[in-house]
Amino acid sequence: MTDAFSLPPEAAEPRLSVAARALGLLRTVPALAPRYADRPAALTTLDELAALPPLVKDDLNVALDHLEPRAGTGATWLFQSGGSTGAPKVGYAPTGFYMAGVHAHWQPLDREDTFVNAWGAGRMWGAHFLAAALADLAGCRVMALGSVTREEYGDWLGFLADQRATAIGGTPSVLRLWFAHARATGLKLPALRKVIWLGEAWQPQLAEDVAAVAPQARRWGMFGSTETWVVGTNTPDCPADTFHPLPEQLVHVGPDGLLDFTTLNPEMLNPVLRYRTGDAGELTTCPCGRPGRAMRVLGRRDSVVQVRGLGLHVDELVARAEREPGVARAQVVITEHGGRATGVDVLLLTHRSAGPDAAVGAAAVDTARLRTELLSATFTLSTAFQHDPENFRVRAVEELVSNDRTGKTAGFVVRPADQEEA
Repeated sequence: MTDAFSLPPEAAEPRLSVAARALGLLRTVPALAPRYADRPAALTTLDELAALPPLVKDDLNVALDHLEPRAGTGATWLFQSGGSTGAPKVGYAPTGFYMAGVHAHWQPLDREDTFVNAWGAGRMWGAHFLAAALADLAGCRVMALGSVTREEYGDWLGFLADQRATAIGGTPSVLRLWFAHARATGLKLPALRKVIWLGEAWQPQLAEDVAAVAPQARRWGMFGSTETWVVGTNTPDCPADTFHPLPEQLVHVGPDGLLDFTTLNPEMLNPVLRYRTGDAGELTTCPCGRPGRAMRVLGRRDSVVQVRGLGLHVDELVARAEREPGVARAQVVITEHGGRATGVDVLLLTHRSAGPDAAVGAAAVDTARLRTELLSATFTLSTAFQHDPENFRVRAVEELVSNDRTGKTAGFVVRPADQEEA
């Protein structure tokens, strides 16, 4: 079973005292203690670790509510954890956000860079400050922009070009807006060399826009969450879906390919012990040639949502819609009333949505034909909306529903009926 871990026993087992400490903390949480009652208190082997039950977000939220962690030195930062598809919870991190360990193994920025931090700031969102900590370690120049409205992109892009920005970072959803606007308006960023991303999967359309706007720029990715913080990183020589786990992060591939993560960092405030993010993956050899086991992320496995008692595979629906000519990205929006789905909308962002020809791009997508195809080909939809098919809609839009706090655009959104658009 040890071959299902990112580290071999001789590298991981001497550090399992950190995992044993997390286990001890979880045993003190009344709601979680029973699941560990028949488990040994000590953890000395990877097989013993693999035998523990995995944690999911709700479990960790319960644990953090009880434990209320505090950093040993410096401040304890409270963050909103999650919230793209549901109510956010509170997460914790010490000053520095564990980025010293990241920077020791991954250095996309250097002292000569001018870095644009485009992750949303404030409102207890962590990625902006995480990136700021990385920039501090690199000693580069930083422009901390945070959130920018659609009307401001043009002026800011001109400013970034004038300042000869060499690096920019953000979630792919946010970066897509920046680069799509620049491409649509013909603006170039010739000095840009690096695009740093975290928070979502890399988007092929973003790659096309980056190539058009900043031909010399290459992507540098991080994978993680506000529960695990940064688990792994990649470089321009790695595939976009493949990451090298940090030595302080132990990755395990469980049943159905579900990934879980265990911290080996003694300063980690969250008791991350076989924590599942909902991502599936595999351990592999990265074509970049770096030694050790890499982690290939295959996508989410928690995207099956209940629609009128039936399971709807959101990722499959989104993937089909995004194969439609003229569609840059799709999103499923489920409207609920009293816990019951009253409607499902598939929103289509066209290739031209960010530019002056948005109407042309929208008109080019045959939404009526696509709706008919999706309704007839998807058992859940055809059955759930058999008596009210008008409540399943496919619409071309100028922008998808995004999280104002984080800037992320999830593959699916659940909203109350009183928030439904007219």
